[in-house]
Amino acid sequence: MNNTNTALLLIDMQKESDFGIENMETAVSNAEQMIAACRKLDIPVVYTRHINRSDQVGLSNNEPMDQKGKPLFYNDLTAAIEIVDQIKPAEKDIVIDKYRWSSFYDTSLDLMLKSMGIKHLIVGGFVTDGCLVTTVFDAYFRDYQVNLIKDMSGATNEGSQMASILMMANWVYDLAVYDTSEMIKQLEGKPATSWQSSFPDQLQFTPETMRDVFEKLNQPHCNKDQK
Repeated sequence: MNNTNTALLLIDMQKESDFGIENMETAVSNAEQMIAACRKLDIPVVYTRHINRSDQVGLSNNEPMDQKGKPLFYNDLTAAIEIVDQIKPAEKDIVIDKYRWSSFYDTSLDLMLKSMGIKHLIVGGFVTDGCLVTTVFDAYFRDYQVNLIKDMSGATNEGSQMASILMMANWVYDLAVYDTSEMIKQLEGKPATSWQSSFPDQLQFTPETMRDVFEKLNQPHCNKDQK
């Protein structure tokens, strides 16, 4: 991985997520550290915001609504759509608004990344089993190499968090899984550890074994350098 062709992509780290995301404070704190490291190294910082229009235009099928017929989540007339204050964008950062889960669906994200010559993405955000996982798969299909920061992401419960990360690790063949501190070391040119799959469906798991299998991501055994 080369810092000159790498970007930080933060998925939907919005005020809406303050209601129901496990370990949100930790993920946001880690994002704050990652943003600082990337800005210091002139690595582009890109945010996405999920938005549901209050007039119902463009809503997903069966989008949850309140009693007044307004979107229950990410209502564009509320502060819920704004990035968390602790990590709010700087003037030079890029903010992509989206109306579906994947950050690549009908947005300018791919155009922006390609115009900057980006090949590698550092990814984290909310929710891991929804907007983040769909974005990671779509990034893979567009030939970006993804570095998933597992402690900079969050879901509504532990099972969803672990299962979605394990599925990405199983099927995004060049995915690298990092913790925040290790990725910062990597960016600074220091020795760092990450987990990468050696073969498809390596991390097979059941409901009973999920925690044990997930723990393998903290025991790196393959750390290939992505150019």
